[in-house]
Amino acid sequence: MLTLFDELLPQWLAGQLEQSCFLKLITLFDSEAIYIVDKNQTILHWSAGAEKLTGFNGLDMKGKPCLPECVITEGDESEPLITLAKADGSRIRLKKRVQVLQDKAGAFAGGLGRLLPVSESSVIEVNRNTQLDSDRQSFQGLISRSPAMQAVFQIIENAAETTATVLVRGESGSGKELVAKAIHDLSGRRAAPFLAINCAALSSSLLESELFGHVRGAFTGAIKDHNGLFQRAQGGTLFLDEVAELPLDLQAKLLRVIQERNYIPVGGDHSINVDVRIVAATHRSLREEVKSGHFREDLMYRLRVVPLFIPPLRERREDISLLLWHFIHLHNAENVRKIEKIEPQAMRTLLDYGWPGNIRELHNVIEYAFAVGRGVTLRCSELPPEFRETRFTAQPLSTQLQTQTPEQEAAAIRQVLEVSNGKITQAARLLGMSRATFWRKRKSYGV
Repeated sequence: MLTLFDELLPQWLAGQLEQSCFLKLITLFDSEAIYIVDKNQTILHWSAGAEKLTGFNGLDMKGKPCLPECVITEGDESEPLITLAKADGSRIRLKKRVQVLQDKAGAFAGGLGRLLPVSESSVIEVNRNTQLDSDRQSFQGLISRSPAMQAVFQIIENAAETTATVLVRGESGSGKELVAKAIHDLSGRRAAPFLAINCAALSSSLLESELFGHVRGAFTGAIKDHNGLFQRAQGGTLFLDEVAELPLDLQAKLLRVIQERNYIPVGGDHSINVDVRIVAATHRSLREEVKSGHFREDLMYRLRVVPLFIPPLRERREDISLLLWHFIHLHNAENVRKIEKIEPQAMRTLLDYGWPGNIRELHNVIEYAFAVGRGVTLRCSELPPEFRETRFTAQPLSTQLQTQTPEQEAAAIRQVLEVSNGKITQAARLLGMSRATFWRKRKSYGV
């Protein structure tokens, strides 16, 4: 039933300049934590009250996605409870009230939102005593609150119960080896060895010897028998990182191991039976490698029985502050320096960064801050030089390289070398690959 107020207000508004009235009303309630978004959920207005509550400056928030660092915990769609990462890295539980705005045609035009602290005790200050919110955020050494990563955790658990070969795909630094180790630790093979090798780090001959071993006299310098990784990992798990870089002749030998469960060492004359689970990883698309003739199709199908994709850090930005504080806690324990808070500008810089090197790069940034800075506050001046230089694109070029020809790939390598002023580590990060892979490709293309 309509009240007298409900009847009178629309009549009165019909005679007013609605835009002027609306703007004055917003100004009147500027001390409240109010924000406005357009139809694309882009922030148009961020009140002084919202600045005070979150620590985020209104000018910085305008034009950004609506509350990018929040996680909905409970409540309904119109009034959910959320956990919001503040500018200083602390987290606060809020009630979010939203009213939909419509244009003159009745179409969705945006929304008006208000943030309310659930209680004073809901503010979670991030200091040296802070722990992860729940067990779901820490899984076998993998730390994430992202829904996409929660799905990855479930696949890991399910795959671990089987003996199927797993192919992990993800950019450099995204945690592929941690995923492989989690599969091993949750499997029935956990009591046996877990061994790993980077297929891009060794030449073809050395890689063959390291994988399959060799007998005495097999080649110059082979003064005694050498057990390869397959033999040393008997009963356990072998992690083959950067498997897309495996030479074609070794691909054939690996295929035989998977199919026949035996192999012949370099220079040997009899086969050795093996019981090893293989978890492979790559930052490249094996299907594209097959199309270009660089990878065997039959081996691809043998390796990717269970394909598993790790989303890059830039696609799960809710994890950035979580990981920052996780690594800060680790280094705080070394008692060289104790970081208890992050300068708001430094936190904004870290949250806005594209993280082409993913979690490995984030850890390196924290390690750098502990090495060069002192005091309980992490400041902008303590971030690596690239954070103070011209920003690179947030999208690593590795996603572009997956469908490029060798000529285009060589051109991309020249481009990143120019952009990074010849800095190999930085150039490799931009391409989403390891230093070893970058060096090998650079040498093969003569760049």
